[in-house]
Amino acid sequence: MSTIPINHPLLQAARQFTSWVLSPLGVLGLLAVIGFFLGGAYIVDQTEQAVITQFGRPVGGAINADTKGSGAGLHFKLPLIQTVNRFERRIIEWDGAPSEMTTRDKLFVVVDTFARWRISDPLLYFQSLRDERSAISRLDDILGSETRNVIARHDLIEVVRSDKDRVAEKDDTLVVTGDSTATLAPIQFGRQALEREILAAAAPKVTGWGIELLDVRVKRLNYKSGVIEKIYERMSSERMQIAERFRSQGAGEAAKIEGKKEKDLRKIESEAYLKVQEIMGEADAKAAEIYASAYASSPKAAEFYRFAKTLETYRETLGHDATLILTTDSDFFRLLKSIAPAAASPSPPGTPAPPAG
Repeated sequence: MSTIPINHPLLQAARQFTSWVLSPLGVLGLLAVIGFFLGGAYIVDQTEQAVITQFGRPVGGAINADTKGSGAGLHFKLPLIQTVNRFERRIIEWDGAPSEMTTRDKLFVVVDTFARWRISDPLLYFQSLRDERSAISRLDDILGSETRNVIARHDLIEVVRSDKDRVAEKDDTLVVTGDSTATLAPIQFGRQALEREILAAAAPKVTGWGIELLDVRVKRLNYKSGVIEKIYERMSSERMQIAERFRSQGAGEAAKIEGKKEKDLRKIESEAYLKVQEIMGEADAKAAEIYASAYASSPKAAEFYRFAKTLETYRETLGHDATLILTTDSDFFRLLKSIAPAAASPSPPGTPAPPAG
């Protein structure tokens, strides 16, 4: 095996290169090469899309924008001249601020909506909007306007009720009594249909910015502060009307029960009075029969009956201050005129006799 001479051109070139690298100028040159290499290399993540610009203008197509293939990984660009603009590839959230709107039935409500969107064309998105802040601002205008238009074309109940096929809960008491507040007014669309209508109206307007609008939802629906009090007053008034109707129905039922009670009571009293009169009539007839049989047994008994009845009549008609004018042949005066005058009482011994007339 032959050896290379010391003065071989390759060895001399190697020694010159080593001395140049170890020199200050060589170190600076090596650092410049490393910086050039690192400045030109960049990595695109799987969740990102990238657009390369040169002096502010896009160069080439978007990187990792194809949904079928993956462009993520290591890439190279011209350092200091070209710039990497990165955009989100995943679904982005849009949460709009609550906005006051008017429904078709002239009610002021505050609607809070949110949406989901993604960047479908990064190059067009960069040329029209540049960044996510501008995109959010444009979505605020478009979605806010379309939401206001859709809400204004429908009644409040269409926004409140989520689905027209939903069966509302009913108060059995109100249903039995036939109260109109027990059933909700029929709807034609429902909130889900209104959300789809907002999405259909807003989606074509944002495609020109390289944006794909995926979904729009109503997060919260509130009444305006001045309307809430009126709604509560209306609810209270409706409940008071229902309570008053229940009270009137109760009063009517109470009157029916009271009337039935009075009717039954009078019926019982009349039947009892009839029974008492029948018993008294039977007793009087029985007594009269007994008296008749007793007093008709002999002439003396009949005479005694007449005498007793006459005394009873005297007892009932004559008092201490009674005055009677009777004829001498009256039956009423018959016993009175037969009464003998009272005999004079004998005078005690030693009493002087009255003077003779």
